[in-house]
Amino acid sequence: MRDRHVSSGALSVSQVKANMGAGVESSFAAACKSRAKRFGVTTLGCKVNTFESEFISHSLSAAGWEAVGNEESADLYIINTCTVTGEADRQARQEVRRAIRRNPHALVVVTGCYAQMNPQACAKIPGVDLVLGNDRKLNIHRLLSDLERGQLSKVMVGDLDQQVSLPDALVSGLHGHTRAFVQVQQGCGQGCTFCIIHRARGPSRSLPPELIRRQVQRLVVNGYKEVVVCGIDLGSYGDDLVDSGHQQGLAGLLADLLKTEGDFRIRLSSIDPAHIDDALIGSLESDPRLCRHLHLSLQSGSTLLLKRMKRRYSAEFVYERIRTLRQRVPDLVLSADIMVGFPTETEEQFQDTENMVRELEIAFPHVFCYSERVGTPAARIPSRWQVPLAIRRQRAKRLRHKASLIRTQLLRSRIGEVHRVLIEGGGKPPAGYQRARAADYLTVYAPAGVHELGRWRQVRYEGIYGDGLIARRMA
Repeated sequence: MRDRHVSSGALSVSQVKANMGAGVESSFAAACKSRAKRFGVTTLGCKVNTFESEFISHSLSAAGWEAVGNEESADLYIINTCTVTGEADRQARQEVRRAIRRNPHALVVVTGCYAQMNPQACAKIPGVDLVLGNDRKLNIHRLLSDLERGQLSKVMVGDLDQQVSLPDALVSGLHGHTRAFVQVQQGCGQGCTFCIIHRARGPSRSLPPELIRRQVQRLVVNGYKEVVVCGIDLGSYGDDLVDSGHQQGLAGLLADLLKTEGDFRIRLSSIDPAHIDDALIGSLESDPRLCRHLHLSLQSGSTLLLKRMKRRYSAEFVYERIRTLRQRVPDLVLSADIMVGFPTETEEQFQDTENMVRELEIAFPHVFCYSERVGTPAARIPSRWQVPLAIRRQRAKRLRHKASLIRTQLLRSRIGEVHRVLIEGGGKPPAGYQRARAADYLTVYAPAGVHELGRWRQVRYEGIYGDGLIARRMA
């Protein structure tokens, strides 16, 4: 543990060196003179957090700091946290403590959604120097000189209704990713009864389309073949820009981005079924560079439960929209977030969800058990209406099995087809192969080559391997 008083603000670098002793001080000073100050960023949670972490790294590098891996020794650690579940909170605390163990003398900044919602819990961890809310998280580079001098309050978390951090400059790429994420929207105005993200992120705000367009252009020029457009409530993009003269919604933004010159494709991140309008369906139908894949923020197939969750749609609406989509985009592949065990969920209502997964052919569901979040309306539902944890887990297992059958059927239907895939690497491919991603989200294992990450390859699907397809390269 560092020789610090946890209740005070951050010590300056000179104070740290004084505490370390004269012998260590000289080596510390010599090290600082011989190299640039180093920083590491740990990212938890969603694609928006990933993009924001890249923006933070870009800003620090421009200010003269040197980026290192988050497992390496650094002078500054930034942990960009998530709070979507209680498990996410636990992981955030764990990552903070890991950073402190790597270098007990480094500055440690905790930011993101967990920092926004529970700043005091973050501040109580011995060794944390600054807890920074989502209202200031992209301004870390402007705060560091004051932080090093010990001139900042330990907790800086503001009102998101008044201020929020939005990227105001461009990044050149995303370190360690073959796909690029581009944030276009921040916050959420929905307020679902099980969720606290609308409080952790504030109301919906859209980035200017000109900035988004220039960001995508830069990424494509720098060689990225896939751009993932992401937001906290992606389909609400543009709703807050009407008064400023921007009339386009998400479909209009996509149309503009697809005018960018270059050989690339665009994928949408998670989208609320309520936002699948005719304009978006038309975009998916008309331009093959828009990936034939949607990840639905679905949650349930029961209209009554959706109402209790305070979702914006009914089960009947979802059926109508997806059936229309499949008529116009027959090769569409669906993934979805699905919650089981929401309070009051009966066996019959769970079967409504099972039926929806089967009938709509949702091949890649992200199934998770309902988790009580303190401060949400759902957590206040009396215990007699809470679904026992054992039943939640049982239902999740059943749903995953149902989806595995749909997925196998989908993979079999693709054998023999020829597609262009993007080499991603990683994962656990069979010997002699490397992992790739098709436009429709299917995992593909292609014969391994040299220096191929981030490149297109034309392949023919020949068989199934796990949850993906084995392919051979076409000449």
